[in-house]
Amino acid sequence: MNISSIVVQTVPKFLEEVVQSLKDCEACDYHMHDEKGRIIITIEGEGVSEELKKLHVIEAIPHVIAADMQMAYSEDELDANMEILNNADVVPKMLNDDNIAAGDIVYNGDLRKKDLDAFADDKNRGL
Repeated sequence: MNISSIVVQTVPKFLEEVVQSLKDCEACDYHMHDEKGRIIITIEGEGVSEELKKLHVIEAIPHVIAADMQMAYSEDELDANMEILNNADVVPKMLNDDNIAAGDIVYNGDLRKKDLDAFADDKNRGL
């Protein structure tokens, strides 16, 4: 099962009409809107193709300027990623290396991707 959040955009003049069309539409679930014409909905589908069909239905509603997917959740994808996370090292090896001084560690967003060989070469050359 896939679930995706969609931001629908319309002009304020047609906001109530579009909100009502979305509430009446069986392709989505309405959640909220603001006075600027932004509307938050979700769609569900057994797969991406079913979600895309529903997105096209929403895009075809009169006065909808845009309907853009903002976030997607897939049970299969989540299960695969959870397995990777559950089997991953909790602490990057670099942080447990007694040969590296804590002051020499530079965080660049992800220590697991840091090239430790290049780090050791730089340190040996006095860089």
